[in-house]
Amino acid sequence: MLEPLLLLALLILVGWPFGRYLAAVMRGAPMRSDAMFSWAERPLYALLGTRPQVGMSWRGYVGAFLLSNLLLAITVWVLFMTQAWLPLNPDGVPNMSWDLALHTMVSFLTNTNQQHYSGQAQLSYLSQMTGIVGLQVVTPVMGLAMVAATLRGLFGGRQAMNQELSHSTTSDTKATIDVGNYWADVIRATLRFVLPLCLVWSALLTWQGVPATLSAGPVATPVEATAEFKEQKIPLGPVAPMVAIKQLGSNGGGWYGPNSSVPLENPTPLSNFLELFAIAIIPVSIVFMVAPFTGRRRFGTMVFGTMLAMSVLSAGISLWSESYSATTVDTALMEGKEVRLGAEASALWAATTTQINNGSVNSMLDSAAPLTGMMSMINMLINAIWGGVGCGLMQFLVYLMLSVFLAGLMTGRTPELFGRKIEGPEVKLLAILVLLQPLVILGFTAVTLAVPNLAGNSNPGFHGISQVFYEYVSAFANNGSGFEGLGDATVWWNVSCAIVLALGRFPSLVIPLAISAMLAAKRRSPESSGTLQVETPTFAFTLIGIAVILTLLQFMPVLVLGPVADHLLLTELLAR
Repeated sequence: MLEPLLLLALLILVGWPFGRYLAAVMRGAPMRSDAMFSWAERPLYALLGTRPQVGMSWRGYVGAFLLSNLLLAITVWVLFMTQAWLPLNPDGVPNMSWDLALHTMVSFLTNTNQQHYSGQAQLSYLSQMTGIVGLQVVTPVMGLAMVAATLRGLFGGRQAMNQELSHSTTSDTKATIDVGNYWADVIRATLRFVLPLCLVWSALLTWQGVPATLSAGPVATPVEATAEFKEQKIPLGPVAPMVAIKQLGSNGGGWYGPNSSVPLENPTPLSNFLELFAIAIIPVSIVFMVAPFTGRRRFGTMVFGTMLAMSVLSAGISLWSESYSATTVDTALMEGKEVRLGAEASALWAATTTQINNGSVNSMLDSAAPLTGMMSMINMLINAIWGGVGCGLMQFLVYLMLSVFLAGLMTGRTPELFGRKIEGPEVKLLAILVLLQPLVILGFTAVTLAVPNLAGNSNPGFHGISQVFYEYVSAFANNGSGFEGLGDATVWWNVSCAIVLALGRFPSLVIPLAISAMLAAKRRSPESSGTLQVETPTFAFTLIGIAVILTLLQFMPVLVLGPVADHLLLTELLAR
C-alpha cells in the first residue's frame, strides 16, 4: 500500500498550489509572470484578431471551440495521409489509409488517443511531433477552457464572478454576462501551465533513459539469428517529449504500440511512478482550482471530497481484485503484465488511467482479472472520478445538476443551483446527455457482436463481449485504453469508433456550457432556509449514489454478461 498512499499524498501536496496558480491563470488577472509570457501571447492574440479582455457569449465561445477543432482536424488528417512524402521520415513510414488516418485524427482531436496502429511503425517523426504531440498539447487545454467557461456561467458570468470575488455590490444584468474569451483561455493555460510542466517531465524522463532523438533507430543482430530473422531494427525517436504530454494531458497514446509497458517508454520503477503521477496531477489540480476560481471554498471541498471517495473505492477494489480475489491464483493472469513492475503496480495504473481518462497502460488490460476490467469500465462509464483535463469536472457538473434536479423533486421544491432555477429547458438538455451514452455504446456494441466478422475479437466467450464493449466505452469516455485482442484496424472499427469518439466529446462539452449560460441569464434568488445546500456531505453522498445508480441501471446487463460472467467462469474452472 506504500505506493498508492505516497501517490495520493504527493498529489494533494502538489495539486493544491498548482490549483491556486491555475485559477489565477484562468481568471486572467494580472500576475507576476506576465512579463515572462506576454511576449509570446501578444503575437498570438494579434494573429487571431482577438483581445483577451473582451468576453464572448456562450455561442461565440462554442463557435470558436468548434472552429479550432475543424481547422486542426483537416490539417492533421491530411498530414497522416501524406506523411510518406514529407520530411522527418528517416524510417520510410508509408502513408496511412483514409479510414485509419480518420480514426487517428478524431481520436487525438478528442483527447482520447485510442490507437488502431503502432506508432513506431506507422507514423513518421513529423506526424508524431506535430500531428500527435500538437493535438496532445492543445486538446486537453480546450477541455479546460470549456469547463472554465461553464463554471463562469454557473456563477452568473465572468463579470459577476469578478464582482463577487472583489465583494462588489453592482447588480447583475444580461449585458454583463459573458463566459470568457476562448482564445485567451487556451493560450494562457497552454503557455503558462501545460508547456512548462511538459518541459520538466521531458527532462525527468530523458534522465531515466527514455529516448529523445531525431536519428533513425539502430539495427541489432539477434542472439539467435535465423534466415527469416537476421536483424532487428530498434525504433527510437523523440519519445520523451511525447510521453510527457501523453501522461500530463490525459492523452495516453504511446509512441510504441504496447505503450508504457515497453522498457524504452517506461524503463525504471522511478519512471513508472513519474508517469503515474503525471496522469493525475493536472486533473487533481483542476479540482483544487475550483475553490479559488469560483470563490466558494466549501463547494471546492465538496467536489474534491466526492471525487476522492470514489477514487479510493475504485482503486481499492482494483488492487484487491489483482492481489486477493479468487482468480489471482491463476498464474496465466500474469500474461501481459510486466514482471519488473508487478501485478499491484499494474492494478494501480489501471485504476488511475481509467479514473482520469488517460488511457495509457503499463500492462495489457485484456490480461487483468475480470473484476479489475469491470472496475475500469465502471470508472469510464461514470467518467467523473477526477476525469480528463477539464472533461472530468465537466461530467461532475452534469451529475451535480442532475442531483439538484432529483433532490428538488424529492423535497417538492423547484430545483435551484447557486440561486438559479433549473427548469424544463435545462432538464431536457441534461436528458440528452443521460440517454446519449447508453444509446451510442450499447447500440454499436450490439451491432458489432451481432456480426462476428465485424468484431474480429480473439475470444468468442464472455470475455469477447467485454472486449467489444470496452472498446466503445473507452471511445465514448475519451479514454483510449483497450482490452486488445481485437482486429480493430478495419474500416468498420475505424469509422464506428470515430463516430463514438466525436459523440462522446463534443456534446458533453457543449451542452453543459449551454445549460450554464441559460442559468446565468436568470435572476438570482436569495438563499433561504429552504434552499438546497449542495456543499454538504449529505449532498455529496446523494451525488455519488446517483452516479452509481445511473451506471448500474443502464449497463448492468452487459456487465453481467461480460466481466461478471467471465469472473464466475474462471472461478469455477480454478475450483475444479
